[in-house]
Amino acid sequence: MSSSPASPPRPPGPADDPGGWADRDATARLLRCWVRETGAARPAGGVLRLPLPASGTVLTVPVEHWSPAGWHRFGPARLATGTPAPAAVVAALLALEASGGDPAATAELTGRVTDSALRVAEFVRLRSAAPDDPPGTTAFLAAEQALLTGHPFHPAPKSREGLTGTEAERFSPEARGAFPLHWFAADPRVVAADSALGRSAAELLAALPGAPAAPPGTVLLPAHPWQARDVRGRPGVRALLAGGLLHDLGPAGPEWSPTSSVRTLYRADAPVMLKLSLGLRITNSRRENLRPELRRGVAVARLLAAGLGAQLAAAHPGFGLVRDPAWLAVDAPDGSPTGLDAVLRENPFRPGAAQAECVAGLVAPRPDLPGGGSRLSALVHARAGRTGRTVAEAAEEWFLRYLDHVVAPVLWLHARYGLGLEAHQQNTLVVLDRDGLPCGGRYRDNQGYYFSPSRSPALYRWMPGVGRDLGTQVADEVIDERLVYYLGVNNLLGLVGALGSQGLAREERLLGHARRFLADRAAGRTADRPAGGGADRVTGRVADPAAGPDGAGSPGAAEEPGDSPAALLARAPELRCKANLLTRVHGLDELTGPLESQSVYVGIPNPIAEVTQ
Repeated sequence: MSSSPASPPRPPGPADDPGGWADRDATARLLRCWVRETGAARPAGGVLRLPLPASGTVLTVPVEHWSPAGWHRFGPARLATGTPAPAAVVAALLALEASGGDPAATAELTGRVTDSALRVAEFVRLRSAAPDDPPGTTAFLAAEQALLTGHPFHPAPKSREGLTGTEAERFSPEARGAFPLHWFAADPRVVAADSALGRSAAELLAALPGAPAAPPGTVLLPAHPWQARDVRGRPGVRALLAGGLLHDLGPAGPEWSPTSSVRTLYRADAPVMLKLSLGLRITNSRRENLRPELRRGVAVARLLAAGLGAQLAAAHPGFGLVRDPAWLAVDAPDGSPTGLDAVLRENPFRPGAAQAECVAGLVAPRPDLPGGGSRLSALVHARAGRTGRTVAEAAEEWFLRYLDHVVAPVLWLHARYGLGLEAHQQNTLVVLDRDGLPCGGRYRDNQGYYFSPSRSPALYRWMPGVGRDLGTQVADEVIDERLVYYLGVNNLLGLVGALGSQGLAREERLLGHARRFLADRAAGRTADRPAGGGADRVTGRVADPAAGPDGAGSPGAAEEPGDSPAALLARAPELRCKANLLTRVHGLDELTGPLESQSVYVGIPNPIAEVTQ
């Protein structure tokens, strides 16, 4: 009996060695951060050399792909002796260098990088063993749970200090975790709440699937199971329980699924999602809801209902803001927060709704699948196959549609109404048509609304003074810095880097498209709008009978004048960029302290302004 010639041995992939793959991936993230945050230049010989005087050594790393947008790919890192340098060693060396030898900062970063890499390895192992999504998984949830490796420019994107292995499998979106809510009932005297809906937050929570019966005279509140256990040890909660002002009802009802933020929970059949406090430190912050964020979400919901939503829908019909219209929280006897609170977020992602997917999950590599390609790569290749175009042509088509349907509305909201959105890739969802092309977008996050002091008065005819007391009205230059980073560097350049590093398009071509698009908006030129959309076909502005002659009812309504985010992204030689590695080394929490100093920002060369095509 004859046999076929033996196939050449297949190189080991993530499923064969999840730990080794995750360690190399963690090392690449550290190196991307270091190159970006220190301004390391592209090496001439294809090998990156990083002298590290604090430790007296040099890291050498082969460069497999140098990305103008920063999404570099690297080979194995080695010490000057030639010894391989795993992620923990690289983290320790870089932390020593960045902190000036601070042992606490070095230990903290090394521990978190190690924790993140171990969790990624476990996620890859779990997903490789069961690659198919469970029956009934919506496209929204599948994308939310597909971000296995996390932020490509964060040193420890999957670190979750405080979770055991069993808890991580149960509570993590990457492991397709699901669990019932844990319920409490509180005396109304210790409850704070607000709602922009026709029903109170308490009524809406009591109507959720499987909500238990509340003891007479009390108000129901769901909690994340991990948080429910953690808060029982806090003095304020102990006092409430001992005084009969709070009752622990335990778990009840059907299972909910964590989305990409871990603490926002989803059920396809529920009218709302739940954004719950979770005292774990995820990326740079402990994820507990702050009272200004709760108020901000309701204020924006009221603003949209009062008229801003109609204006946005007329100017950009496919784009919308996911509203956080109600919240409820329990206060300690002294009035301080307890960590028991819930934001009710609308759920437009139910079965049969338009297909909306988290951008971060869409562009992320999938080490659990054969080939390891992203979902975006699959969409682009499918489009090329159907149309007979090259993959690069299909990628450019996708990118141009994204600019029009996702980036343009965010710029418009800031230019016309002074409302800035913290539109990084995880906060941004792209709506896809039947061909897999962008046809709209969604923004979510009650933390990430900025109100411009010079432009927000355009909103006052709907809600006088809105934004002044919500914690994010700061100087225009600070808002511009945040928009340039979140929308420009994280979102737009992140998409360029993903398409380029995954071999789908030349980054220089995409950067050229981005520059022309941004320059048009900086000059007040916008693309034609569909007939009947309520917008002028030259300027894209929407007629509003209640507004003044400029269409916005106040000064500052020009499309993108002066040094706007669009102009800065198109022309500035340098962009301000959040430095996640340095932020982590310096121990900053992005959700506390003054907005201007919550993170470390550095200047990076602007590849959009540099492109010559």
